[in-house]
Amino acid sequence: MRRLLRVARDPFAVPVLARGWQRAVPVFLGIGTLCVLGGLTIIWAARLTVPYPVYVSELGAQGAPTAGPFAVALLLIAGGGFAIALASGHVRSSAPLLGRWAPAATLGFAAVCFVLASQVTCTAYCPVPLVDPKSTVQDLVHTVSAVIGFAAACFAMLQVGFSRRLPRLSLLSRLSCAAVAVITIVGGLLAIVRVGSDVGAWLELVGTTVAIAWIAVYAVALARVPVDAGAADTAPAADPSMTRSPQAESS
Repeated sequence: MRRLLRVARDPFAVPVLARGWQRAVPVFLGIGTLCVLGGLTIIWAARLTVPYPVYVSELGAQGAPTAGPFAVALLLIAGGGFAIALASGHVRSSAPLLGRWAPAATLGFAAVCFVLASQVTCTAYCPVPLVDPKSTVQDLVHTVSAVIGFAAACFAMLQVGFSRRLPRLSLLSRLSCAAVAVITIVGGLLAIVRVGSDVGAWLELVGTTVAIAWIAVYAVALARVPVDAGAADTAPAADPSMTRSPQAESS
């Protein structure tokens, strides 16, 4: 169990795993970026074929003409996110509360949630669970897995947002996290109260786009970061009192 926790905290610190992963990092980043952007493109293409406002999950609802492409899109995003997670085990958050495990573990968990959401779709018109009497257990499973997946993606953004070795990406990650949180919360509330569904649907799509686009940007930024750069995020600062000058030693 301790070994598994150690791998989750800092995968590239385990020598047996590090050698293989480090060589595969560029491949994983390239594949992950293409998959994520491909999934996002499919979602937008599917949405533009629908002449009326729909929430993102409705694109994959049972009986929807876009259900097949939407399932493929979610699987591409999940696969791409998992590939990027495998390639980002060297990135750590410098914030104590956010650095208990690597952002890679969070992103990998989000990918698993998206796989579940792609396989367990909502029923026709995606009734809101626990609010709409037409909702079923299937709707509940899909909604919970999708919400938890996006929450995990936001938490990964927050973790990367406090990485010292990625200053520009850190600022972008914090802004993206705040934007996705606000946009999706507002869109979700509009869906629950059934007010402004057209605005809520577009807000959810925009929030989804920002979250998925961030994963792609994260992968591109990682391509310029050495694999061992993440060690500096958690390395303790040097204690000035422990540093002695040559003059002091000679005296």
